[in-house]
Amino acid sequence: MKYLAAFCSALVWGSGQCLNKQKIKGLIFFVMQIILVCLELFSGTLGVLSGGVERTFRNAGFFTRGLWGLVTLGTIPRTSSRVQVYDHSIMLMLAGIIAAVVLVLFTLIWFWNIIDAYRTRKRIEGGEEISSLQYFRNLWSSSFEYIVIAPGMLLVVFISIVPIIFAILVAFTNYNMNFIPPRRLVEWTGFETFLNIIKIKIWGGTFVKIFIWTVVWAFLATFSSYVFGLLQALLIRAKAVKFPKLWRSIFILPWAVPGIVSMMVFRVMLNKEGAINQLLLKIGLISEAIPFLSDPFWARLSLVLVNVWLGFPYFMALISGVLITIPQELYEAAQIDGANAFHQFRVISMPMVFASTAPQIMMSVTFNFNNFNMIYFLTGGGPPNPNFQMAGSTDILISWIFKLTLEQRMYNYASALSILIFIIIASVSAWNLLRTRAFKED
Repeated sequence: MKYLAAFCSALVWGSGQCLNKQKIKGLIFFVMQIILVCLELFSGTLGVLSGGVERTFRNAGFFTRGLWGLVTLGTIPRTSSRVQVYDHSIMLMLAGIIAAVVLVLFTLIWFWNIIDAYRTRKRIEGGEEISSLQYFRNLWSSSFEYIVIAPGMLLVVFISIVPIIFAILVAFTNYNMNFIPPRRLVEWTGFETFLNIIKIKIWGGTFVKIFIWTVVWAFLATFSSYVFGLLQALLIRAKAVKFPKLWRSIFILPWAVPGIVSMMVFRVMLNKEGAINQLLLKIGLISEAIPFLSDPFWARLSLVLVNVWLGFPYFMALISGVLITIPQELYEAAQIDGANAFHQFRVISMPMVFASTAPQIMMSVTFNFNNFNMIYFLTGGGPPNPNFQMAGSTDILISWIFKLTLEQRMYNYASALSILIFIIIASVSAWNLLRTRAFKED
């Protein structure tokens, strides 16, 4: 009988539950099937079979039309303004993704319906008495957390997961400035975009050089800020420094001011006619203006220095908190043993500070790897580099993707690069997580 109940529920949702004398639960599953059928039947144009195969799919129900559009990305471009029937590849892709996601959700409910009918019947044959009300009480008590978060999870699926799937699929198409629907339809190209990034010299060379600079930038930006923040934290704690709270408040100001404002101010100050060059010329330290933003070396150096100004207060505050927690008895014991200030720092302070701030360092490296604001608002990715494909000398991967998307409309390449960045960031983050004490203890 348990197989009969499962088979009946597979054909008509909830019928197996009705055989198990759980009519309320069976009715709920049956209503879900009715919703699925109505969504397909009444979302399309009835009687489309007379118009041929293409017309049938184009005007069919929600799921048929969506899956057809996802597979084909359309078949009729809009060659002129007089064309009334045409396809838009991107809209079809998006509609197809939504249809596929909704269909997966209904499929999960269908499986739940079959498994529930089988397991319930098995328990009944074992001598248990199970009613629909008792089932819902047990479900509420055992799965309360999942029931409460279910609406939020549905929103996450359609607000976050669907756009992510769309962005990934774009990498496997030829969606760029030459194929903008509805004038020209987008086509599936498989791994061609990824192969072009690797095989075509100018794309591959640009990717490798920008990737190297991105990694160098991420580590330089992080560790320069960390070292300077550590230095300030140690200086403020020094006994010879008067009014440490005042100095700490002053040093925290660069972090309190909105970063974008500071970047735009520095961009003006670092111009050839800016305040920094004028000051250096006036006091005689230089004979001609330094090209802070127009020379690749100076532009990259400027990025690192400005990032130190914006980033060191965070590490200063973080390290200051760690230093306070170190027992003073350790330093007193070290002084008795004859250790000077440097040895106390090397043996006591630095190991404990580094152990406490290591996760924040890795998080900062990850953040700087995608620190779009610093690049965009300070240098704009410049100065131009003729050896790079649609990128400047200070562009990192994320700013290059921005240019490819909004300025060059190379959506497929931008999507492919985003996938590569995700793989890199996810790998580093997973490696960092596996090394944490909390993960090892779990």
